[in-house]
Amino acid sequence: MIKYLEKEEEFKEAIKGTVLIDFYADWCGPCKMLGQVLETMEELNILKVNVDEFPKIAQEYGVMSIPTLIYMENGKEKAKNIGFVPKEVIIEMTK
Repeated sequence: MIKYLEKEEEFKEAIKGTVLIDFYADWCGPCKMLGQVLETMEELNILKVNVDEFPKIAQEYGVMSIPTLIYMENGKEKAKNIGFVPKEVIIEMTK
């Protein structure tokens, strides 16, 4: 399930449990390619965070390049990938 962050206040609630955060921007080509891959992964809880709309959150999580994927369990970072990655890498990082 893909959810787009709409308000900064919703972020802490949205990362409870198990979630894959996709830090992206609308103008980013590799982000669009990764977005197509994520759309096929219905078994994951995915939170999409636009870095142009929420730069403070991106900075808080050390996002320097996009796309950046951060896999979290109960509010703790378990895995991180920067740049476009294939579906197999995402599956491996979310195990």
